[in-house]
Amino acid sequence: MGERIFLLGGARSGKSRLGESLALRWGGSDVTYIATAEAGDAEMARRIDLHRASRPREWRTWEGEPQALPAFVEGLEGVVLMDCLTVWLSRLFLADPAVESDDETLWHEGERKILASVEALFDAAGKAERFIVVSNEVGMDLVPPNRMGRRFRDLQGRANQIGAARAETALLVVAGLPLVLKGGLDDGR
Repeated sequence: MGERIFLLGGARSGKSRLGESLALRWGGSDVTYIATAEAGDAEMARRIDLHRASRPREWRTWEGEPQALPAFVEGLEGVVLMDCLTVWLSRLFLADPAVESDDETLWHEGERKILASVEALFDAAGKAERFIVVSNEVGMDLVPPNRMGRRFRDLQGRANQIGAARAETALLVVAGLPLVLKGGLDDGR
């Protein structure tokens, strides 16, 4: 089984840049990049274009359907970089009709199903030499003012706990600086 590295941080913390630099260092031009974003508007399309331009052209890129990701990851070897868990999770979240339900039992069933997909993703990554996952820390902000926002914040927190628990190395990236939460990188960084 390979090493799983979990990079957690806030918006514009430098976590994606760190993930890309680690993938480049360990995999060179032989990296599989899992891009989870979808261009829903012009501003998001520009962000996606900037991410594409920042990584080597030789890297293989996956931009498939969110539900298909665990099965795709299962066959991967070498260095794999997923950017990011939060966007993938939001796509699963928004596709679930239970998200807006007043029925808490229905919502908790939907939440269990989504978290099972997160667990399946990390379980599937066992063949990869290094599986680097970038995710947003959303628990240090204000409590969202609506139920849907609170549900997503809670779901993201639980997904991050799964990612950190399954990873051999977990780093919190703040202002471009990686802080070791668990394990460590083999190069002393």
